[in-house]
Amino acid sequence: MGDSFSGSDKAAILLLSLGEQNAAEVLRLLGPKEVQSVGMAMASMEKVNKEEATSILNGFVEEVESQTNLGVGSEEYIKTVLLDALGAGKAEGVIDRILMGHNSKGLEALKWMDSKAVAEIIRLEHPQIIAIVLSYLDSDHAADVLSQLPIRTRPDVVMRIASLDGIQPSALLELDEIMEKQFSSNTNVKSSSVGGTKVAADILNFLDTSTESEVMDSIKETDSDLGQTIEERMFVFENLSTLDDRSVQSLLREVSSDSLLLALKGSDESLKELFFKNMSKRAAEMLRDDLEAKGPVRLSEVETAQKEILVVARRLADSGDISLGGGSSDEFV
Repeated sequence: MGDSFSGSDKAAILLLSLGEQNAAEVLRLLGPKEVQSVGMAMASMEKVNKEEATSILNGFVEEVESQTNLGVGSEEYIKTVLLDALGAGKAEGVIDRILMGHNSKGLEALKWMDSKAVAEIIRLEHPQIIAIVLSYLDSDHAADVLSQLPIRTRPDVVMRIASLDGIQPSALLELDEIMEKQFSSNTNVKSSSVGGTKVAADILNFLDTSTESEVMDSIKETDSDLGQTIEERMFVFENLSTLDDRSVQSLLREVSSDSLLLALKGSDESLKELFFKNMSKRAAEMLRDDLEAKGPVRLSEVETAQKEILVVARRLADSGDISLGGGSSDEFV
């Protein structure tokens, strides 16, 4: 019982059972992405019967009792409970903020801010500072901020992100103090390595196609090897062909038929067949007919639809519902 619920769903049921004040206290310990994920689960929660809710709550209580009775250290206990409640993807950031490092305010506050506000704060900073800040943000948030920066700045910043190979905690603290002079918050931050080609690729994945192309073209002109490396690590629509059947079915439940129709209009036959075989026979036949009947469409419309579906795919990957794999050994999540 309760196995059909995701980690976010279980956390939502737990919080809804705690009452407003207690739930608020728990949410204060979470980061922006976790709050959004659990908040969305809470908002969409419906038709949870008493037996299912009781099973999930009993599972949480059993976990607490087993860890406490065994005398496990507090850090291990916290990690286990958070992993069980939120899933590995979302719990990692929460664990970092609770258990790792010092009390750091400035950089963490950026995660809660509108992208335009972040861009306004950092736009006059040195490109290296901007690169570190964007590396610290979630990729979709960083992409929004990057799109707000001057066009001439974007390629330089992305190249610096791709070339980053970590940052010393002391330097991170200094940067954090610079940011703190402009605003304040009350959260913790983990001092760790940031940046790299994977981070640069993740950020570019969230840009609109025209902006992404402009940035990539400029990077390739300056450093073709770096541009190629970044490009190889980007997750594009055709990479969805690596999904297993269960993941495709989960994705299909979350995307609109209009977006799928446009996205597949520009795809090869093997990817189309992957989607067809994971639909009902009737739905697949209707989609085939629609694809054949639909006349020429603008490439920009196809690319926009594909980007929309990729955003959904990444969200499902973040929640642990599907697994995105690319051509390399790294996982794109």
